[in-house]
Amino acid sequence: MKMDIKAILETLPHRYPFLLVDRVVELEPGQRILAQKNVTANEEFFNGHFPHYKVMPGVLIIEALAQAAGILSFKTIDSQASDEQVYFFAGIDNARFKRPVVPGDVVMLEVFIERHARGIWKYKGKAMVDGQLAAEADLMCALREVPKAPAAQ
Repeated sequence: MKMDIKAILETLPHRYPFLLVDRVVELEPGQRILAQKNVTANEEFFNGHFPHYKVMPGVLIIEALAQAAGILSFKTIDSQASDEQVYFFAGIDNARFKRPVVPGDVVMLEVFIERHARGIWKYKGKAMVDGQLAAEADLMCALREVPKAPAAQ
């Protein structure tokens, strides 16, 4: 299964400037996803990280992996983001950064589901640029109901 930006926007709640997945190249519900992030010099974060040597922050590479994982999870349970649910980060383990990601790079985000039970998902993810490992991490996310605001008195 492939997804364009319109289908991604229908699946995830993220929006500019925080949406970090541009396209889904492959998706096997219950198994894996291969998604793409096109890195451009116009990204907001490059204004301060680092102006003299533009490098995509590692935490945003991990966030891009988590967003790809979110798409995979929503498609696995045949659902999409809603105002009643939030997909939270619950843990990041074994994060490693192997090469900088810079403007002009196309980051391929590959995420595999390792486990899923009671709304908790565990994944193994890696971000690749030109066939080279840029970052990898074990991720854990939780799909939770949004607390309802108390009724006005």
